[in-house]
Amino acid sequence: MDKKADLTTGGIMEKLVYVALPIMGTQLLQMLYNLTDMFWLGRLSSDAVAASGTSGMYMWLSMALLLIGRTGAEIGVSQNKGRGDPETAKAFAQNAWLLSLASGVSYGAMLTLFSGPLMSVYNIQETHVVKAAQEYLQIIGLGIPATCMSAVYTGTFNGSGNSRVPFLMNAVGLIMNMILDPLMIFSLNLGIRGAALATIIAQWTVNLLLFIAIHRHKDRPFERFALREKPNLTKIRQIFRWSIPLAVESIFFTTLSMMVTRVVSGFGADALAVQRVGLQIESLSWLIGGGFGSAMTAFVGQNYGAGKWDRIEKGFHAASLTMLAWGAFVMLILFYNGYSLYSLFLAEDRLRIMGAAYMRILAACQIPGSLEGIGGGYFRGIGRTTPSSASSIICNLIRVPLCVWLAATPLGISGVWWAVTITAILRGFLIYGWAKGIDSYRRRRYTASNQTL
Repeated sequence: MDKKADLTTGGIMEKLVYVALPIMGTQLLQMLYNLTDMFWLGRLSSDAVAASGTSGMYMWLSMALLLIGRTGAEIGVSQNKGRGDPETAKAFAQNAWLLSLASGVSYGAMLTLFSGPLMSVYNIQETHVVKAAQEYLQIIGLGIPATCMSAVYTGTFNGSGNSRVPFLMNAVGLIMNMILDPLMIFSLNLGIRGAALATIIAQWTVNLLLFIAIHRHKDRPFERFALREKPNLTKIRQIFRWSIPLAVESIFFTTLSMMVTRVVSGFGADALAVQRVGLQIESLSWLIGGGFGSAMTAFVGQNYGAGKWDRIEKGFHAASLTMLAWGAFVMLILFYNGYSLYSLFLAEDRLRIMGAAYMRILAACQIPGSLEGIGGGYFRGIGRTTPSSASSIICNLIRVPLCVWLAATPLGISGVWWAVTITAILRGFLIYGWAKGIDSYRRRRYTASNQTL
């Protein structure tokens, strides 16, 4: 294994940062990717923002499919690289790719062919918003296979300790999207369809670049990565055991978020636009936290495979302090600068005021949200994905009835924001607390297992 990518030796914080920075950079690029669309659609109209936001919920559902392939690759590659078994690591990556290809094609076809029935669940009254959302969804579905395959390539590179390559490839995609968005939305007068086309062109470009990198890059994880290998049912079953809890968690989260969006839609298109922009702004926290969590998965996975538990403990502590500081920073930004942030994306002053109130409430959950990524990354690294998924599902199940109840009080739409914040605080502290406290005594009971799955 390349010394830089070997996370079982060397300075702990140095190695964590080495892997985490490119992953966080990739997550930040994804956030900027979404904000670029939001920026230009906001210049088009708030209805365009609302339309892309509602159809975007179905993109969140695709995260369950992304997680199956990416989790299988990250855990399988990191643990077996740590054990010194690159062939088994490669087998996990190849089978994860096969699963992602099949699921990506199936889900993408569903979004494209059934956009009408899918959008009807929101009960949105403005027919022009519904029509625009359907058009956006029909086009965006064509990019789902690309994002699913790209997730496996990214997980393979991350698990091997080389997160720089996915970062660079995604940077190319961001630049392309930034160029194509205004060109297609305004110059070609395609409106919201132009934003969707710009997105899928960039997605397929990133996928192609990662495909070339995993076969030709000098720092590729494996000498040979064949995509025509026959499926290995043993590896596929193990990938499902790792990833199904996370996929179910993602489905629950997105489905319940759609229910929350239905509650928000009762307050009109303005509230939908504020919610859509707010989700992207807040992703400054949870995307970065998730990025550091992915670095934790690779770090813990390699050291788990090597049986180095003292190193895992020290890495967990160092990562926790880092994300505590980041969460505090984002909390202050959201609390004091909500109006200015919304001014970047929405022209109407009433929406900026509503958005600033949303950000002040949401600021309260930024620290636990950042720490949540560390707890989740630890659990994925040791191959135990159920605890974090169960914690998340429980808290998200509480969210919907709490939203309905608080929205019916004099708080109105602010009640929805408070319900989201309260349940996010509970989820973050529960997952992190389980990883650090309730589960801590079990860590030392694990034995270094060199047995190949």
